[in-house]
Amino acid sequence: MTQTIALYCKNNKQFYQVERGTSIQDFYQQAQIQLKYPVIAARVNYKVHDMRYIVYKPKDVEFIDASCADGMRVYVRTLCMVMGCAVNELYPEWSLRIEHPISKGYFCTLRDNKGTKIVLNHEIIASIKERMQKIIEEDRPIVVEEKQTKVVMQLFHERPDYESSLLETLGNPYCRFFRIGDYIDYYNGVLMPSTGYINIFDLEPLYEDMLLRIPCRHDPNRLEDFVQQDKMFDIFKEFVGWNKLLRISNVGEFNKACKNNRSFEMIKLSEALHEKKVAQIADMIVSRETPPRFVMISGPSSSGKTTFSKRLTIQLMVNGIRPVVLSLDNYFVNREDTPRDENGDWDFEDIHAVDLPLLQEQVKALLEGQEVKIPTYNFETGKREYKGNTLKLENDTIVILEGLHALNPLLLPNIPKEATFRIFVSPMTTVNLDNHNWIPTTDLRLIRRIVRDYRYRNYSARETIARCPSVRRGEEKWIYPFQENADVMFNSALLFELAVLKRHAEPMLAEVPKYCDEYGEAHRLLTFLSYFESIPEREIPPTSFLREFVGGSSFRY
Repeated sequence: MTQTIALYCKNNKQFYQVERGTSIQDFYQQAQIQLKYPVIAARVNYKVHDMRYIVYKPKDVEFIDASCADGMRVYVRTLCMVMGCAVNELYPEWSLRIEHPISKGYFCTLRDNKGTKIVLNHEIIASIKERMQKIIEEDRPIVVEEKQTKVVMQLFHERPDYESSLLETLGNPYCRFFRIGDYIDYYNGVLMPSTGYINIFDLEPLYEDMLLRIPCRHDPNRLEDFVQQDKMFDIFKEFVGWNKLLRISNVGEFNKACKNNRSFEMIKLSEALHEKKVAQIADMIVSRETPPRFVMISGPSSSGKTTFSKRLTIQLMVNGIRPVVLSLDNYFVNREDTPRDENGDWDFEDIHAVDLPLLQEQVKALLEGQEVKIPTYNFETGKREYKGNTLKLENDTIVILEGLHALNPLLLPNIPKEATFRIFVSPMTTVNLDNHNWIPTTDLRLIRRIVRDYRYRNYSARETIARCPSVRRGEEKWIYPFQENADVMFNSALLFELAVLKRHAEPMLAEVPKYCDEYGEAHRLLTFLSYFESIPEREIPPTSFLREFVGGSSFRY
């Protein structure tokens, strides 16, 4: 007698009786769900699974497409697998490295079997793109396999282009991997069932390498718009150079270094490089022919803007400057005048949440040598207050103006360009899990924020995760479009920080209930953190950027 189970489809809020052992693909066809874009995976009890997943017990199922974050991750992983397969078929002695996201795509490089970087020409890039299109048109199955880790490592060792140190350090007895024909690869998440699911991509030259272009999240039927990000690219190159000093290029090598008692060396060198960079920026500011009166510091949430401002203040004082730190938060309009978002909630990330006329009036007065009364914003009452704080620019005074909108041209449209020095601060990670699995900067900032909000703002991990979509929408609208306006960028990421954040974040994420929408993201982050060796924080100095999140800072926030 056939056994049936109940599946609840969250897309149409209906229950279905299906045979026990039904695949998600078969259930999708039975339920006849229609989304705006093609379905590529499903959340089963809030965790992302591929369409071949077999259900044996009652479950909640939500089909997803590339317009959501989980769906786009599945799409991009699959596209990278197709790209890796194409390179392997055309140039089996070369290794593909998917470095980091940039220009609304992914920066990719190729190296030969001696590790020498290949300078890519149009012919090579066109041949890879053509082979990718062929693999997609053939709709080759992407098979998931699981074997003993030692067996999987042996399979990868037979390929000259694969770095298997990550698998060596995980300590798992069994390992899952993916296969397209004879080509195998490892990814830290779900892929689509076959190559034919890919419907849009592009591959084009970028500098001496190539850019893998991906669909737009808001409209997956078209590519993301290309954005030139030369300054961002230079920062990534600089951080890669820093990692070479530490002889670390991926998490597997990082874990091996930790096991060989090199974690304290990594901490000391990483912190020293940060201090040197902050000092260099201070020197750039004071060495201008016409010294700026305002240093504008912007960056997304949990980027370390506040700590950067405090450390820059010290370095400017070493140069004989008296900095005054001024937060844009002081200039918030009263709560009742704050703009609202599409859901009717207060939108504190809208630039018009700042009293622009007052700020512009006071900046103009300061440049004319006048004294102004500085407001303070009371977040409890939602009102502006004046507590007798005043400011006047002396010859040796520089105002450090820190906030989300500091690089937005709308903030101070009439201030002379030479009166400002603009800095963009963000953690831009460059150490990858391995050659084909990168670490998203958004994940690092989210983990930072979860730890900080839990420790200092009485928010649970679930609450922080729930607020993330609105925070990211605000960043995409009000911060990232202006980052290339910066005179200099500062990468606040520390090579070792996820290994330290891990011991703080894991118990916080473990508290997220399994029955809520935020559980899938919590589970994904816990899986991500499991790749890292945990290291103690006792050697981290009290002025470190990481102290802003884990505590123990000598700065007052």
